Amino acid sequence: MMIAPKRFSDSELKEIFSQEYDSSTLCARAFDVRTRVYSNDVYLRGLIEFTNFCRNNCFYCGLRKENDSLSRYRLSKEQILDCCKKGYDLGYRTFVLQGGEDLFYDDEKIVDLVSSIKKDFPDCAVTLSIGEKSRESYAKYFDAGCDRFLLRHETADFMHYIKLHPKNQTFENRKKCLYDLKEIGYQVGSGFMVGSPFQTLDSIIADIHFLEDLEPQMIGIGPFIPHSKTPFGNFPAGNLELTVKLISVLRLEFPHALIPATTAVATLSKDGRIRALKAGANVVMPNLSPVETRKDYSLYDKKASTGSESSEGHKLLEKIIEDCGLKISVCRGDPK
Repeated sequence: MMIAPKRFSDSELKEIFSQEYDSSTLCARAFDVRTRVYSNDVYLRGLIEFTNFCRNNCFYCGLRKENDSLSRYRLSKEQILDCCKKGYDLGYRTFVLQGGEDLFYDDEKIVDLVSSIKKDFPDCAVTLSIGEKSRESYAKYFDAGCDRFLLRHETADFMHYIKLHPKNQTFENRKKCLYDLKEIGYQVGSGFMVGSPFQTLDSIIADIHFLEDLEPQMIGIGPFIPHSKTPFGNFPAGNLELTVKLISVLRLEFPHALIPATTAVATLSKDGRIRALKAGANVVMPNLSPVETRKDYSLYDKKASTGSESSEGHKLLEKIIEDCGLKISVCRGDPK
């Protein structure tokens, strides 16, 4: 079913984002829209965190190059394929290879990983989330069979962007990467942190306008959660209430988008995932990575990686989803 997107004015958004605004009606509208488009289906993405090496020094991220307290690892091709096999047996038909910007994995290695997964699991989608690359590199991965690419823009406010990243990282290049991915033919995912240091309501509104222009097929947002070994270690975490409101706004603005209930919302609150699903989210990304490496994929402190956040907690996740009046769909979960 095709549903026309709702476009909120800046004044409407500021009212919604105020603390006094009761979001119950907004969430109900968003849940109704996601049900009309996607029925009661929730799509699974099997997350494989295959490397925690990164060349970058983003001020908010625990994987930053200068975090020398982190035990670094790389999964072998065989380990990655084993993770896919485990997920496939549980019904997963999308695998997300996520990692820092690790130069060890050159184009040849990424192409080999993608083509090997597609060969062994031809009915599955492969998603990459490995940061900024050249257009030529993105094209090679696409030609090898990669279906989707996740690259959060983090913030569309230029002045905010330079407060979150070192000088060698620019919003212009991040934006160029996203448009390159769209032009090549990927299903593209973008998104931003909620409550990151120095963020304002105007910054968030700029994020929404950027997404309106980009029109990604997937939109991932989650609350900022600090990591003690970063320059932002003493900043407060983002607000769950605001995050839930934003999920509903994004569902109404982008009725056909794939919107995850992220690990960050589940980390911030025990009922975070439930609230996100009831606000319009329709994707979950349980962790398929080897148990022994999960603690080292430390984007932020106390990141949830067990229970319903993991493949081992599949039954628990299934119950949580059913308690929301929804059900797990065993398919690739392409956007409608």
